Amino acid sequence: MLQTNKPVWLSFDRLRESSNRLEERRERLKTVAMAVRQKAIATLPKLIRSMRKEVPKQTNLVLPSLRRAFSLYDQINLIDNVPEDQLRFQEFDETNFTVNGVKYEGSLLCVGNLLMSWSPRNFSEITTDSLSIFQTVRPIPELLVIGCGRYNQPLNPQVRQFVKSIGMKLETVDSRNAASTYNILNEEGRIVAAALLPYGVTS
Repeated sequence: MLQTNKPVWLSFDRLRESSNRLEERRERLKTVAMAVRQKAIATLPKLIRSMRKEVPKQTNLVLPSLRRAFSLYDQINLIDNVPEDQLRFQEFDETNFTVNGVKYEGSLLCVGNLLMSWSPRNFSEITTDSLSIFQTVRPIPELLVIGCGRYNQPLNPQVRQFVKSIGMKLETVDSRNAASTYNILNEEGRIVAAALLPYGVTS
């Protein structure tokens, strides 16, 4: 009887050892799983922040409204919601300019990265009054580029003297070349201003 029972007791011992090993493995797996979970929880806020940074900003392509910028200058209105990045003329037609993906109708005045509507609708309306904003702008732009419309035209000597008295250099060209000149100088970081009539203006 003793000989027949001995193998049975050995089998129970082996089962107990196997059970103990399985229990140890379960504990190790629980420990590893807990460590992985804690690490995932710790990195989750960083992951969320990085995903938020990668979401591109939506660009508002609706034509911005106009509001009065300077009460002393009835001809000039500041355009709201100008894109935050550097201004760049992209397209133009007879009556409009496209700046940073937004189409603006009529004449425009740019000072650095500030974009404004401008009162003159033809070349004869470019007067000292229409440029009087430069008496208050600081820092003073080193160059004012005037876009005369489709063709370059000689500017009134009184207007030239006015611009010179402020401390700016002056260049008059057609509006297409004026926009290109502004783009190049603005990208170089120069303090430049541009006053542009629509390209369709011929007089």
